[in-house]
Amino acid sequence: MDTCKVPANTSKCSGNTMECFMVLSTQAQKISIGILCGLFGTMCVFENSLVLYLIFSSPGIRKKPSYLFIGSLALADILASIIFVCSFVNFHVFNEAGFSKEVFLLQLGGVNTSFSASLSSLLLTALDRYLSITRPSEYKLLMTRKRAWAALAVLWVTCATIACLPLLGWNCCVLDSVCSELFPFVDDNYQSGWVCFIMVLLGCIVYAYAHVLWRARQHVAYMEKHQGQVGKQNTRMRMDVMLAKTLVMVLAVLMLCWSPVLVLMIYSIFARLSDHLRKVFAFCSTLCLLNSMVNPIIYALRSKELFSSLRRVFSHFRRQLKLTEESPEAESTHKSSVIETVCEDTHTV
Repeated sequence: MDTCKVPANTSKCSGNTMECFMVLSTQAQKISIGILCGLFGTMCVFENSLVLYLIFSSPGIRKKPSYLFIGSLALADILASIIFVCSFVNFHVFNEAGFSKEVFLLQLGGVNTSFSASLSSLLLTALDRYLSITRPSEYKLLMTRKRAWAALAVLWVTCATIACLPLLGWNCCVLDSVCSELFPFVDDNYQSGWVCFIMVLLGCIVYAYAHVLWRARQHVAYMEKHQGQVGKQNTRMRMDVMLAKTLVMVLAVLMLCWSPVLVLMIYSIFARLSDHLRKVFAFCSTLCLLNSMVNPIIYALRSKELFSSLRRVFSHFRRQLKLTEESPEAESTHKSSVIETVCEDTHTV
């Protein structure tokens, strides 16, 4: 078992062993974590998979850069939920510590990549809305599908590179440095850098949305003054305002779910955490899954295009189900009519 330097904040563990970070001490805590992860994770995979299907099954939707970014967000949430639930439950509920340092850091890198990509996709969506509202006449020239795909490629490569730095050598075992109090083998300075990266992303998102909301309010005031004018420009403004409000709701949910985790991570940089706070951190981590689960619900309720596509899918499913249910009845009716005809012919004879 790999051991490294760790702050003297635990009374039961010596060294940075995996068991030191298994903070759930009672069966009730483990069952609660298991239920939360199972529920949130299953719903997250189902809902985001449905969003991806709605986006890429509709030619009109998948051609728009806005929905490419939303698709990237959905994909990141799917990967995050699968990797997070499997590794988190395996570690905290089943207390599986038989894997090596490299395997653990690979799992942690997958979780960090997915969650970072989720947040970065939201940033690209915010910048997309910013360009759409502030420069509507040049938007189609500035935000092409080729540029959108290039931005997504840079996003995923950057997030994967930053998340895999501990696996590549920036960990407290290789550097013989002080380890994080929240994650095994993770260097304390790396955790500080990752938190700063996330805070910069959040700051950029807030900055972009401040301008989006300001321009959205201007558009609303314009439409109120020109209610008699009906045209593509007003329709475009209404769509931009609606999507801006939708993404603000997504951002609000994101901040609500991620704030407890980020606050505890920042606090652990400057002070030592008690066992109670580390248990609180474990439970707060499941809020990240809740955020990934809520996002698709917001899309379905707020995006008219996705909602219309969802209605078409359900209508098609209902028609198929109705045809399946009616087929045996029709066959039974046909058989009974044939029998009645034969009986009548026999009686006549």
